Amino acid sequence: MTQSTDALREHLRQGFAAYTYAYPHKSAYGPFAEPMPLARLWQAEDRQDLFLYVHIPFCHYRCGFCNLFTLGAPGHTLVDAFLVALKRQIRATAAAIGPHRITRMAFGGGTPSLLSVAQFETVMSALHRHFNLQAPHRSFAIEVAPDSASDQRLRSYQDAGVTRVSMGVQSVIGAELDALARPRLQAEALKAMACIRELDFPIVNLDLIYGIEGQTESSFLASLDAIVAQAPDELYLYPLYVRQLTGLAKANRTRGLRNRTQLYHAGVARLRERGFVQSSMRLFRRAEVMLDDAFACQTIGTVGLGVGARSYTREVHYSEEYAVSRSASKAIIQAYNERMDADFASARFGFLLNLAERRRRFLLQSLLMWPGVDLAEYRAQFASDLGDDFPELASLVELGLAEDNGHCFALTEAGMASADAIGPWLYSADVR
Repeated sequence: MTQSTDALREHLRQGFAAYTYAYPHKSAYGPFAEPMPLARLWQAEDRQDLFLYVHIPFCHYRCGFCNLFTLGAPGHTLVDAFLVALKRQIRATAAAIGPHRITRMAFGGGTPSLLSVAQFETVMSALHRHFNLQAPHRSFAIEVAPDSASDQRLRSYQDAGVTRVSMGVQSVIGAELDALARPRLQAEALKAMACIRELDFPIVNLDLIYGIEGQTESSFLASLDAIVAQAPDELYLYPLYVRQLTGLAKANRTRGLRNRTQLYHAGVARLRERGFVQSSMRLFRRAEVMLDDAFACQTIGTVGLGVGARSYTREVHYSEEYAVSRSASKAIIQAYNERMDADFASARFGFLLNLAERRRRFLLQSLLMWPGVDLAEYRAQFASDLGDDFPELASLVELGLAEDNGHCFALTEAGMASADAIGPWLYSADVR
């Protein structure tokens, strides 16, 4: 156990390493030896409770911290061509996967609210025409930006059945937005929040970032208090990462990163005072918010549409290729726009999960959230015990970062504070 514990200590010493929101991460993906027909990939899957994700790979502007697959200021011609290709993919994918039920869905990006009302409604019409969308949706989420969350757009989302609106605010301090290379949109964010609340969407989520150059504990808590005053149902607090090829990396804007641990603890304490319950290192919900607890990303299949979307079956994760730079991202989008129905009926790029990787994915997707890994559910899924499959987890207990109560293996508060070190420590050698 000493070797495992020493390796864990080294990860903890290095601190913030990566946000494990999916496993394997997309940088582990690669070309398949030959195209894999979607009909074959989905044939043995449970298709009666699927999650549908639509990725819109465009933003009005690209923020300095962003390393997502998106293109700022794309121009109407490229967006129009993408939407035509997206409709081809919708048609081809629905036909390939066969009989199914979509019970949950989301529009992400990028910035889905970049689309006009007419464009959004055209996409929704194609989805309804080809997919079996269950209504009302258990969950239907969409991401918006402060300057494009217009009253007209929000009303179209309400008409479509959206149940969750998510908006990135990041900070209410102008100098901090400047440091993020992000437009100052505080007034637009307040206006959008007023409209969102007027329309009474069931769940409203807002995002903040900490670790910004020039940010102090006082200024971070001022942003947090201002956002809490808007009465969101959920808050995501994101530690800043400065990744290669981003605007902040090119400008070497990294001096605020050393404050992330201090700001994390300050944010957690303030949100607890305000009645929020922590679900993960990033996610906080109002105690009274009731959500669809039946959703489990570990077991429910995901159908991804759009050039940046990932799709998940039990044994195969697939997507288009990934890039950060403008030229590479634009080239991938243009190649997507030229695909025909037959091209969309097969997967060409992704990751094949053997049994060991499926077990590891279940562990990571459960452990980094509270209440943690349900030991009986793990045993039912894999016919083995968690501790036998991952003896290195004893190192977490040894260092006070996790505990096993016989029913659940869960991170302690200290463990949750170190989730961005623990997650990468648990990656397999192939994924790492």
